[in-house]
Amino acid sequence: MRSKLINDGSEKTYALILETGEEVVSQLQRFIKENDLAASRFTAIGAFSSATLAYFNWDQKDYEKIAVSEQVEVLSLIGDVAKQDGESKSHIHVVVGKRDGSAHGGHLLQAYVRPTLEIILTESPAYLKRSFDAESGLALIDIG
Repeated sequence: MRSKLINDGSEKTYALILETGEEVVSQLQRFIKENDLAASRFTAIGAFSSATLAYFNWDQKDYEKIAVSEQVEVLSLIGDVAKQDGESKSHIHVVVGKRDGSAHGGHLLQAYVRPTLEIILTESPAYLKRSFDAESGLALIDIG
């Protein structure tokens, strides 16, 4: 992964470029940790050779995996970074398009880039914090 700081104002903005074979979630998490990001948002476009998405099953309070085992276009990838139990973590959703024009979307668990993924990440000046929500069983952003 290559990265470059492209705006050093009150909100820092980075361009992150992932290349063929790189795994998205682990590379992004490494960048977040190395740069000590606490509150950020990001978007991306590009393509994957394969991906594992997930759908949150409300009744089970768990994620159901969705395997995408073919080349797909990343139509939309959005996410945020927030502190959870003192550690910065990302939360990523994605919509991918298949050759036939159908789309699949969900929470991104894992994906391999081919040929590129272009991420624009903006760090906010204040940090966000996630807290456990008993009703959903998830760590949700708490702005209170």
